[in-house]
Amino acid sequence: MTSLPQGRRFDWSNLGLRVASAVVLVPAALAAAWFGGWLFLVLISVGVALLAIEWGGMSAPRAPVRVSLAVTVAVLAGVFLGHLGHFGLGWIAVAIGALAAALVARGVAERPADAAFGVAYIAPAAICLIWLRSMPQGHWWTLMLFAVTWAADIGAFAVGSTLKGPKLWPRFSPNKTWSGFVGGLGASMATGGLMAGLSAFRLNLVAAAAIGLVVGLATMAGDLWESALKRRFGVKDSGDLIPGHGGLLDRVDGLMFAVVVMAAARLANHWGWGH
Repeated sequence: MTSLPQGRRFDWSNLGLRVASAVVLVPAALAAAWFGGWLFLVLISVGVALLAIEWGGMSAPRAPVRVSLAVTVAVLAGVFLGHLGHFGLGWIAVAIGALAAALVARGVAERPADAAFGVAYIAPAAICLIWLRSMPQGHWWTLMLFAVTWAADIGAFAVGSTLKGPKLWPRFSPNKTWSGFVGGLGASMATGGLMAGLSAFRLNLVAAAAIGLVVGLATMAGDLWESALKRRFGVKDSGDLIPGHGGLLDRVDGLMFAVVVMAAARLANHWGWGH
């Protein structure tokens, strides 16, 4: 059995490039989340298109443009409907778009169902981001999402690199350790708890820490899931869009799972939990 390439290891030689990329991307994401509106919609739309391009390249290398376009149209239909407040119609559009993407991929992709899966993979995160930002205090909840997700990633890397130890899931992600897993969860819980201290954020400490924990878990699950996907498609990285980091999917894999969990937590809070 032919071994598949492993994912990207952290390379200290390109640390400056990685920091420079973060300096550009992080403020843009924070500004869009804070101001919302069309700026946030544009950011998500561009992200969806780039993720679809990477998905087409991985899942249908013989016809990446065709599959990428089908996935982009399907996901953006749901995103735009959600932005207009028609979330129910948005989810229906995504379901129809997933079936249409599979039909478009017939004859050009090894597994046409992968095109439908690309829609099902990207759309929930994009639509949940739109919904989360549209809710009361949506800018705070979106900023909390980013903060907890980034804390989980940074905590996992820092603790895992320092303590090392047994591997978490060596079959699909040989670089991740149990120590990093625990460190990431600790960082995400602490960050969630810190958010409760903001006077403008109506969330008690226990609820905020619990949200940090489950969102941190989702972040790591998303990271592991993407590692498994890359192994399935036989690629090292989803792309090379972001200097020093790889593809966009390599950077937002955890966020894509985390935002769905954060949206569920926000819905529970809307019903009265966590006040």
